[in-house]
Amino acid sequence: MKALSYKLSLALLAGLLLPGAVTAFEYDCMMEPHRVVEVKSAVDGRIEEINVERSDSVTEGQPLVVFESNVEKATVELARAKLEMMAELDSSRVSHRFAVRKLGRFDGLAEEGVVAVQTKDEVETEAALASLQIVQAKENKLLAELELKRANAVLNQHTVTSPLTGVVVDRFRSPGEYPEEGAILKLVQLDPLNIEVLLPASKFGSIEPGMPARVTPESPLEGSYEAEVKIVDRVVDASSGTFGVRLELPNPDNKLPGGLKCTVSFDGETPGDAPTPSVSKSIGLVDMDYAHQ
Repeated sequence: MKALSYKLSLALLAGLLLPGAVTAFEYDCMMEPHRVVEVKSAVDGRIEEINVERSDSVTEGQPLVVFESNVEKATVELARAKLEMMAELDSSRVSHRFAVRKLGRFDGLAEEGVVAVQTKDEVETEAALASLQIVQAKENKLLAELELKRANAVLNQHTVTSPLTGVVVDRFRSPGEYPEEGAILKLVQLDPLNIEVLLPASKFGSIEPGMPARVTPESPLEGSYEAEVKIVDRVVDASSGTFGVRLELPNPDNKLPGGLKCTVSFDGETPGDAPTPSVSKSIGLVDMDYAHQ
C-alpha cells in the first residue's frame, strides 16, 4: 500500500514537471462594454418626450429624447415660406425682358437719329439694372435656402439621437424636467465586448495584437468564446509586475452581458510560458504522503 501511494505521488510529480502534461493557462479577466456613453443635450429646455426605458435596445441614430421646440418649428416654417416665394425672381425676369425689348427698339431709333443719345443711355441703364435685379433675387433665394438649413439644424438639436447600437442601462430624467447639463440616459455598446486582463510581466513580448484567445465567462453562463487581442499596454506596472491587455469578443444580438468575471487562455501558449512548480515543494509532498502511509 505504501509502495503504491509512493508511485502515485511520483506520477503526480512527473506530471507537474513534464512540459507535455500542461495544456493551457488561464488568467482572470473582466467582460466590459465596448463603449459607455452618457446622453446629454446640446440645448437648454424642457424635455417633451423620452422614447426609451431602461434595458431597451437602441440603434445608432434612433431618436431618444425630444425637447420642447415650438419656436424652432415656427422658424423652420418661416424659412421654408421665404424659400418658396418666387415673386421677386419672377418680377425681376419680366422687368429684364421688357428692358431688353425696349433697348432693341431704341437702338434702331438712335441709329436713325430719331431719339437723343441721352435717352438711349437711360434705356441701357434700365436694362442693366433689370439684369442686376435678377442676380439679387437669386442671391436672396440662396440666403433663404441657407436660413432654412440653419433653422432645421437648430430644430434637430432638440431631438437627441443614439450615438451607438446597444442597450439603455439607466434613465436619469423624465418628461417635463429641465436637465440643464446633466445626463439624461446611459447607454452601453455590448457588441463587441471588451475583455480586460492583467498579465504577469514575464508574458510581455509574447502577447501581440491579432492573437486569438478563448474566453470562458463565470457561472451561470456556459461555454467558451473566441476573442482577439486588440490592445497590449507598452508599460509594465512596477508595483504589481503586470501589464494590461484588451481583447474583443464578438457579441451579436447582445447575448452576453457586460460586467461578468471570466478567464482567458491564449491560443498557441506553450507550457514553458507558465511558472514552473517548485521541485523541492513537490518532493516534500511526496515524502509527506509516504510518511503518513
